[in-house]
Amino acid sequence: MARDGIPRPHAQVVRGEVIADVWGEPDCPGLSSREGRWDLWSRSASPPTCTPSQLSPAAWRWASSRLSKSQGRGGDQRWNQPTLARQSARQHNSPATAELAAAGAREAAAMSSVLYYALPALGSYAVLSIFFLRRPRLLHTPGVPAFRPRLGAHRGGSGERLENTMEAMENAMAQRADLLELDCQLTRDGVVVVSHDENLSRQSGVNRDVSSLEFEELPLYKEELEIYFSPGHFAHGSDRHMVRLEDVFQRFPRMPMSVEVKEENQQLIHKIASLVRHFDRNEITIWASEKSSIMKKCKAANPEMPLSFTRCRVIRLLLLYYLGLLPFVSIPEKFLLCFLPTIINRLIMRKSLIQHLEQRGVQVVFWCLNEESDFEVAYSLGATGVMTDYPTALRRYLDNHRAAAQVS
Repeated sequence: MARDGIPRPHAQVVRGEVIADVWGEPDCPGLSSREGRWDLWSRSASPPTCTPSQLSPAAWRWASSRLSKSQGRGGDQRWNQPTLARQSARQHNSPATAELAAAGAREAAAMSSVLYYALPALGSYAVLSIFFLRRPRLLHTPGVPAFRPRLGAHRGGSGERLENTMEAMENAMAQRADLLELDCQLTRDGVVVVSHDENLSRQSGVNRDVSSLEFEELPLYKEELEIYFSPGHFAHGSDRHMVRLEDVFQRFPRMPMSVEVKEENQQLIHKIASLVRHFDRNEITIWASEKSSIMKKCKAANPEMPLSFTRCRVIRLLLLYYLGLLPFVSIPEKFLLCFLPTIINRLIMRKSLIQHLEQRGVQVVFWCLNEESDFEVAYSLGATGVMTDYPTALRRYLDNHRAAAQVS
């Protein structure tokens, strides 16, 4: 409505037509009369469409003038909408935009193609992995184990007698132990002795290395030694002498043993390998070491002795298991001597993994467990055996559970 009170036409020109909210010719479709005036259709969401021939000349001139001014000034958004629409259409029809759209379409098609083939392949791989994890003998032929250790005596049974002494080993044998776990060092005169530490401070109170002394110069053990895996508890014994590995082999000729080498001492490794051959113990003496570099030398010195997993090999084993690749990979080791007591190991060790290893001829022995609750966890996971500082306690547990199984 103009200042003089006379209504003025309102119009928009789009593609040669006038979209009008006007007063003008009564034959313009959609226009109506009310109280002698034409409605202003500017309030309508769907204004009528009129051609120039349907408007009065004055209305057409006024609409054209108003439209040009609005477009030139960037005026009322209602008048600018058709212009913005045309500009947007031109932008979307530009060659660069078309090429980007085409590239996006190609990427989407490529992704769809990858998913089309990858998802079924991954599904098939998962099914096969689970199938052979449960049935590994379809791919691998396990060897027959020479022995199955249910009860292992850690350091000869260091919780009940002084560690690595002949008295401790005799006590373990009295409890029907299936395996003796020993650590070896080399004296200056080339004698392989059973000793966990290279330095004798903790064991004997003498700050000397085993390698700096001859066998006859080795000091006695202390009268009592703290049990490493049971802090605050001490072991006692009447036998305080360090023993030669040769003497242990002679005393227990058919007793399975795990011999751990802690240092990269080529002479020590070769002497152990020679003693094992001399006493015909290749099948019942296990090479053990935490380091893969040492284990490689042990295997070269006597490849007939069964191997245990090193620390790096255990990590690799777990990665293969969780990636689903373990059923398709060969395993040269025959024993997994695994440290169990921490909550982390209980989380990563799975019954399905242990069962898979057992079916492939790899025996799992957890150490060093000294509580009945730990015994329960290990055997419930399916372990072959347990290594303990207290062979008497483990023997009691095994006998009680055997009796309970027979009753049930």
